[in-house]
Amino acid sequence: MLFEQYSGIMITICLRYACDNTEAEDMLQEGFIRVFRYIHQYKFDGSFEGWIKRIVVNASLRILQKKGIHFLEINEELQELQQAEADILSTLSEREILKLISNLPTGYRVIFNLYVLEGYSHGEIAEILQIDKGTSRSQLSKARRTLQEQIRSQQKLSIDE
Repeated sequence: MLFEQYSGIMITICLRYACDNTEAEDMLQEGFIRVFRYIHQYKFDGSFEGWIKRIVVNASLRILQKKGIHFLEINEELQELQQAEADILSTLSEREILKLISNLPTGYRVIFNLYVLEGYSHGEIAEILQIDKGTSRSQLSKARRTLQEQIRSQQKLSIDE
């Protein structure tokens, strides 16, 4: 019953980290194995769904780390990124935005998801992934820049049609 209630929400999270559906299903399975293994440790402090979500995210990250994802340290000045125009974003559905995020290189995608979608700080990300805070910041910056380029490209395709 627990799996049935939360698996739909959690597979969506796994899909944000995975390269494909099969990998997302593996992440989900690993996450729920850990949920069932450690359910006795839930302290009824905070949301139960949030507790499960944290376990699933961590299980997803473990799988990615086992695959050998690497985060390159970039020693360049971070520049302020311009926000994509509101009308560009308003023309994209949630599904299209998630598709653009899924097209990011793995390192960019992981940092973007953790920071923007999961709400982790750069310090927390650095600790979880065992990287420098500057690496987290630079990967996020590059992810945003790449997403903006993808959105602009998609807008150009729409205009040309």
